[in-house]
Amino acid sequence: MSWMPFKIGQPKKQIVSKTVERDFEREYEKLQKLEDQTKKLHKDMKKSTEADIAMSKAAVKISGDLLSNPLCEQDQAFLDSMTALDTAMKRMDSFNQEKVNQISKTVIDPLKKYSGVFPSLNMAVKRREQALQDYRRLQSKVEKYEEKEKTGPIMVKLHQAREELRPVREDFEAKNKQLLDEMPKFYHSRIDYFQPSFEALIRAQVVYFTEMHKIFSELTDQIDQAGMTDEQRERENEAKLNELRALSIVADD
Repeated sequence: MSWMPFKIGQPKKQIVSKTVERDFEREYEKLQKLEDQTKKLHKDMKKSTEADIAMSKAAVKISGDLLSNPLCEQDQAFLDSMTALDTAMKRMDSFNQEKVNQISKTVIDPLKKYSGVFPSLNMAVKRREQALQDYRRLQSKVEKYEEKEKTGPIMVKLHQAREELRPVREDFEAKNKQLLDEMPKFYHSRIDYFQPSFEALIRAQVVYFTEMHKIFSELTDQIDQAGMTDEQRERENEAKLNELRALSIVADD
């Protein structure tokens, strides 16, 4: 008796309900987005701290260059101002390094560790998908023998196919149930996991900027004795520049 070849993995019987499949896809999609967001946040936090370090190192370099300016050898007031600036920049750099170290320990490292959990989750989803494919393949095999004429050899093969299907079905159902139970729990865990990290981030920033306020308030008291406004300084600079432009060595031909 001739028969049409059946499609592997496409049983007639619906072995996973559309509701279950939708629930699974919804929960897994949420975790995929969470993985992307966690990786992006980790990358952005690293870039932010690297920029912080570069900024304070550049500020220290600028103050050091100003301190070594020949003008400091001639003008004691300028030397005092640049010394105060250099001290303030080095203090800023020191507090900035402490802030970055704190953020690395309390935010960046936990983000990296959290990201490290997702490969295991994705592997569990792949194993569930493989179990589903095996389930479909063997269900199709059972259906093939069920549709054939019930001869002795066919009934033996049908019995064997059903015996082969049973542990595969149980394996899929166990994997499916576990993921449907645990994916929402994993997703909701993010709040309890990250809240301490973000609180630590805020504290680190508050401590840093509180210290910066002290440092720059002291610096202002040291170098801003004249109490000039920015507009007054701008006008004074422009007047000095006009005097320089009037010199014959820079005059237009």
